[in-house]
Amino acid sequence: MTTSPSWDVAARPVSDPVAATLLREYMTDVADRYYRLHEGRDATSEEIERALREMPSDDLAPPDGVLLVARHGGDVAGCAGLRRRGGRLDRTAELKRVFLRPGKRGLGGGAALLAAVERAADELGVVRIVLDTRRDLVEARALYARHGYRDVPAFNEGPYAEVWMAKDLI
Repeated sequence: MTTSPSWDVAARPVSDPVAATLLREYMTDVADRYYRLHEGRDATSEEIERALREMPSDDLAPPDGVLLVARHGGDVAGCAGLRRRGGRLDRTAELKRVFLRPGKRGLGGGAALLAAVERAADELGVVRIVLDTRRDLVEARALYARHGYRDVPAFNEGPYAEVWMAKDLI
């Protein structure tokens, strides 16, 4: 009998070098997909740097957020973030920066990250998780739907938001 490597997910500061590398890889992945779809090319390094400045991840930190880093068999594999949408009393949080390295996709990491996000949400006192995504990120949308996220009306006007989803945790 063969066993597959296990998934371990733990909170890391956004400034941690491993976390920062994953966040850059996330931004590169989604930017490349966007530019390939709309302009037939990869994003430039300048576009990646601008996106990282314009959409920082600093709010994925205590007391109102968290950045989770996933390891698969000890290898750094991906990340997911959660941030409370409003002040300390807001019981809704937003799922952000869900990413798995290409070689780690299809191995259960998305499920492991979402389970860890829900545990983190519980620790924050959050009862509803919302997210926005793009239509072309079909794998992500399928993952969210498999884990109980449902389409909801738009709750923001993000420049890349095309699909809005939510999951009630209670």
